[in-house]
Amino acid sequence: MSNLSRSMQPVLGCISLLTLLWATPVLAQAGTGSCLPASDGSNPCPVEMLKPKVQPLSQMALIGKQIFNDPLLSGSGKLSCASCHEPTNHYAPSGDSPVFSGGIQLNKQGRRAIPTLTYAERRPNFSIGLDDPTSEAAPAIVANVGGAERGGKSATNNAASAGNLVPQGGLFWDGRADTLQQQVLGPLYDPAEMASSPQKVIERISNAPYTADLKQLAGIAGQASPSFLLAEAMFALARYQIEDPAFHRYNSKFDGWLEGRESFTPIERAGYLAFNDPQKGNCAACHIDTVSGNRLPPVFTDHQYEALGAPRNMQITMNHDPAYFDLGVCDRQPDGRTTLSLYCGMFATPTLRNSATRHVFFHNGVFHSLEEVLNFYALRDLEPSRFYPRGKNKKVQKYNDIPDKYRQNLDTLDAPFDRKAGEKPAMTEDERAAIIAFLKTLTDR
Repeated sequence: MSNLSRSMQPVLGCISLLTLLWATPVLAQAGTGSCLPASDGSNPCPVEMLKPKVQPLSQMALIGKQIFNDPLLSGSGKLSCASCHEPTNHYAPSGDSPVFSGGIQLNKQGRRAIPTLTYAERRPNFSIGLDDPTSEAAPAIVANVGGAERGGKSATNNAASAGNLVPQGGLFWDGRADTLQQQVLGPLYDPAEMASSPQKVIERISNAPYTADLKQLAGIAGQASPSFLLAEAMFALARYQIEDPAFHRYNSKFDGWLEGRESFTPIERAGYLAFNDPQKGNCAACHIDTVSGNRLPPVFTDHQYEALGAPRNMQITMNHDPAYFDLGVCDRQPDGRTTLSLYCGMFATPTLRNSATRHVFFHNGVFHSLEEVLNFYALRDLEPSRFYPRGKNKKVQKYNDIPDKYRQNLDTLDAPFDRKAGEKPAMTEDERAAIIAFLKTLTDR
């Protein structure tokens, strides 16, 4: 956020660490010892986490799995949900194209990078309001989102950001869907993605191998009403994502470390410390890595939104139009650039679980490695020419994917984005490499 317009900005809250079962490294000094990773990489403060029970899928979820893998639902007859959300890659794309090509002829570019579907069931509904640091539920909506002083956002200073107003929750990069059932309809009917229609989907679910089972579960209403049967099919897709443990395994090396069963290597330990250090990575300010008071494993997101000023990705055809901008949260509704102008340029903070298996990062897929992402975090305002193009006047076109009038929404207050030209970066090259080593411990097995 711009320091010049602090009193006019919405703010992104920070989940309180005082209510967590164990502290992050910089808060970990306890009266009887420390919860910092031990010198051998072990966890001196293991925790017991509440994980989803592994049990057979319900009949509705099994139908949802068939629907998830059914390409005949698409306009082309060639794309299923699994085409983009690959089960073998943690329900995310395995390729390095910034956006997916879909449509009837499979030749239309999507607008944004495809997020993973893992851990999506933990997202609260979209809302804007005071952040409740003890709950994953959506904050209460407040009428006036301006006029509040923004406190700094860090992994350790919950008091400074306790009064912050936050856009939070919702699915997609802009939070425009609240439930998995709603989310399914987005790519299904998008002309640049699965390019289907309600009529085509109804025709398919009425004449598919799973039709008899679906109609049986839908009851009399499902047999009499095609629209009701369609709603039941979307419900089945949601049940599949909720019930199948492959969408939320919580079995990474980091989970084993939390439970005291595994140890970090020296570089993983260094990366964990830098990840949590509010003066270095400060990553845990947004990507919460602690176990909550209800013993739920961390999903490495606070479910909130940030404006980071990612460079414009010219591999996306729409970006060749200088008048076109994708502004995230404020584009989630037709009047958003007016009513939600304080959030223009903000996009969802994704989970970092399985991030080491991704090949595109940020909402527009502009980066293709964790190294590029960490360099951007450390050097965005110190070496902008590394990330942004030069104009005809040879000047670096900094923040070139957000209009001037919304640049006050950019995060320039919180580390590592609080560095000014001529200052040292918050993270050294070695610390960035260590953080990447730590991020690799978040990959599900």
